[in-house]
Amino acid sequence: MQFDFFTLVSKLNSFIWGPPLLIALSGVGIYFTWLLRGLQFRRFGLAHKLSLGSGEKTGEAISERDSLMMSLAGTVGIGSIAGVATAIAIGGIGALFWLWVASFIGMVTKYAETVLGVRYRIFEKGAFSGGPMYYLEKGVKSPFLAKFFAAAMALSVLGGGNMVQTNAVAGAVCELLPVQPIWVGVILMMLTAVALLGGLKSMSRTANLLVPFMGILYLGGGGFILIKYASLIPATLMMIVKTAFTGQAAVGGFVGSGIIIAMQMGFSRGTFSSEIGLGTSAISSAAAKTDYPARLGLISIAGVFLTTGVVCTCTGLVIALTGVLGDTDADGLLRSGAPLAFHAFEKGFYGGGLVVTLSLIPFAFTTMIGWAYCGEKAFEYLFGEKSIVWYRWLFILLVIPGAVLDLQFIWSFANLMNGLMIFPNLIALIVLRREVVEETEVFFAHFRGLAKG
Repeated sequence: MQFDFFTLVSKLNSFIWGPPLLIALSGVGIYFTWLLRGLQFRRFGLAHKLSLGSGEKTGEAISERDSLMMSLAGTVGIGSIAGVATAIAIGGIGALFWLWVASFIGMVTKYAETVLGVRYRIFEKGAFSGGPMYYLEKGVKSPFLAKFFAAAMALSVLGGGNMVQTNAVAGAVCELLPVQPIWVGVILMMLTAVALLGGLKSMSRTANLLVPFMGILYLGGGGFILIKYASLIPATLMMIVKTAFTGQAAVGGFVGSGIIIAMQMGFSRGTFSSEIGLGTSAISSAAAKTDYPARLGLISIAGVFLTTGVVCTCTGLVIALTGVLGDTDADGLLRSGAPLAFHAFEKGFYGGGLVVTLSLIPFAFTTMIGWAYCGEKAFEYLFGEKSIVWYRWLFILLVIPGAVLDLQFIWSFANLMNGLMIFPNLIALIVLRREVVEETEVFFAHFRGLAKG
């Protein structure tokens, strides 16, 4: 029975992430790129400038900077390390190219959902609440799709935002130290309880503290390896592009991969790591104090680049440059996920595995916090404000099972829930496209006025 259930999830996951969803994600991204005249490219510099802006906050609202940190807490995480490593282990290094494509096209998709999240948010009991469930209900006028999204969101958080993170940390720690995964889960559970039970302010403070630290530590180690193998980078980039369109032959324990698998892995991991099309950025952005929805939308573009263009690229290039794809562990099993990233960094320099492990812990922890907030807002939408505490405790208690369950099943479950979230969200983006354009025009009219002044 257990095997049948795992097989069912795997088959549903393959179906959901088949050509229809890949086409839909790409199509919406391309459409909004045309509709907004390449906004993510034209205003790339402004997006990053705004991301360094206001730290002002009022009452229960968090600042724009806190909003970015909360968003990065959810995106710059295990998906950027274990997710990328898993994509390459299954789809070959060509998957990295499709991850780039999905992310750069998807920047404007994330911009659109962030704009709508702020536009349709509500203010109750001194705090803002927003996200796809609100613009599906109020903008699209579909309570059913709103509830469907919220349910998928709540489940996705428990899988991808919780158990995947714990699982990856346990794998990295156990690679480094002779410790059982369950004890890693116990420690993470206690830390998570402290952060979540303090509410939104506690979550944002934790994100502000850990996100810069983990970024500097991980990118410092990765940057050292890139410099060490600098002479191989041009040839490696050419191979990434080539195998994206030709597939990759078997090497070592890697059985080889075709173009479709590489695309599926790249798009699914690109979506997972940057949360493109998932609507989660709309939930965290809706909690921030801002004068224009498009302002936070632009900040979300910077968040995608920092996640995918910097952190994911660092992971992928380190794996490609060190030539560890296809390597097996002491038991003869193909290395994948966090253990593959650990192995690549360890081959890059002595102690590199320790850098991955020390990075993974805050990466996972902040991702759990960022996603927990999104999950509890979805749960609140479905069952009311009083249900939040129950969801927090459920989230906390599932940390330990996440540390000991099978990695492939957890990734499949997370991807399945992500796919189910994307469909209603993309429908909303298309239906409400005029509102996105309107908010964009309003902001840039204001921006041009400031420039003239």
